[in-house]
Amino acid sequence: MKELEGQVRTCQLCRLAKTRTKAVPGEGDVRAEVMFIGEGPGYHEDKQGRPFVGAAGQFLNELLGIAGLSRESVYIANVVKCRPPQNRDPMPDEIAACAPYLARQMALINPRIIVTLGRYSMAQFFPGERISQIHGTARMVDGRMCVAMYHPAAGLHQASLADVIRSDFRKLPIFVEQARLMTRPPIEVAAEQVAEAEEAREAVVYEPETSAVLEESAAYKAEIPTPPVEVQAVAAPESEVAPAPASRRKKASEKGAEYKQLSFFDT
Repeated sequence: MKELEGQVRTCQLCRLAKTRTKAVPGEGDVRAEVMFIGEGPGYHEDKQGRPFVGAAGQFLNELLGIAGLSRESVYIANVVKCRPPQNRDPMPDEIAACAPYLARQMALINPRIIVTLGRYSMAQFFPGERISQIHGTARMVDGRMCVAMYHPAAGLHQASLADVIRSDFRKLPIFVEQARLMTRPPIEVAAEQVAEAEEAREAVVYEPETSAVLEESAAYKAEIPTPPVEVQAVAAPESEVAPAPASRRKKASEKGAEYKQLSFFDT
């Protein structure tokens, strides 16, 4: 997880890297049963590099207490790891560029329950649904229980929603007990989700049609020549060599040096 957090803090894969103060990987118990996923960092989160530390974070602390939880016992992350300017909604290519980070966090933590906070987080697990219709409800997604909740900020902007959100969080202990009776998804499922997220990321980061996501960093890389590196290959015993799937070998060969940004996930 520390290595993944380092990748997030130095990421240059989308335009949000140009306007952020600090990236916000996430924080909490890396063996948590419950993982909360918000939408993206706000002003205070961008300054501190931590999730949910502003007014919405204070309300989330209250909600966690209602559910019998604490920040130390859960893991908190976001769909995008850098603050969109003026807290605008994250764009699809920005979400796609960040998706492998979130998928990798889910794979490392393997929580029993994922709680989505807000509609952009909800859309990752409940596509096509409306938060006003499914808030406070749970369903199985890829073998894991997922619960849709309003974003805590909604309760600050609409006083009428604050009590609704509190009521939804009172149901969370029931969902946790139900999830404890279920088997967590196998690691193969998590690996597939990471691979799918990486493939979707490539579609926006490396394809010419959507190259605007890296328009500045692409120009930056073009100005800096890459020094040649001599590598002496050492053959491993045949029994220890696991061939990569054909589709992955093809993608890596097509991307060449540009693919280095994703090498952490392959490893």
